[in-house]
Amino acid sequence: MSADPSPRAVEVRRSARRRRTVSAYREGERTVVLIPARMSEAEEKRWVGVMLDKLAAQETKRTLGDAELTERAERLSEQYFGSRARPRSVRWVTNQNTRWGSCTPAEGSIRLSHRLQGMPEYVVDYVLLHELAHLLVPGHGARFWQLLEAYPKTERARGYLEGVVAAERLPAPTAPAPAIPSSVPAARDE
Repeated sequence: MSADPSPRAVEVRRSARRRRTVSAYREGERTVVLIPARMSEAEEKRWVGVMLDKLAAQETKRTLGDAELTERAERLSEQYFGSRARPRSVRWVTNQNTRWGSCTPAEGSIRLSHRLQGMPEYVVDYVLLHELAHLLVPGHGARFWQLLEAYPKTERARGYLEGVVAAERLPAPTAPAPAIPSSVPAARDE
């Protein structure tokens, strides 16, 4: 697998005045993580990962419009398929509740489920690439999966989506029975 195509530099800034909080923000092409000076290297590494995930989640929640989704698909096609997959339209839809995306190769149209909105970028990118691959290869045969091998986060994204589906199938948690306050005497059989 190859590295992330657009890694950002991470700068960790330690502060003696900072006691317990950790924060992060984007500064151009760099991510700055602010941590307490006393933090160990292991804690630093863990918190950098946590903060990068939080920033990515915040950025993904900014919903892409259909025009941005189309631009993203074109960029992904260029990067992974040499611009061979050329969709005529890419848009969000609200009528796909059992699929993450769909493609009509004859029309060159790609539709992504609104349920993907707010998921990490790499997951949306994977679903876009999956549908773009269908513009080149119908079905899910060996040639189709070969195309998707170029995307380094294919397995991670598939695992994420499988987890979402599994979580949706879990029964809703039941509320525990209310505790009896200690100031109220328990009933006694006489």
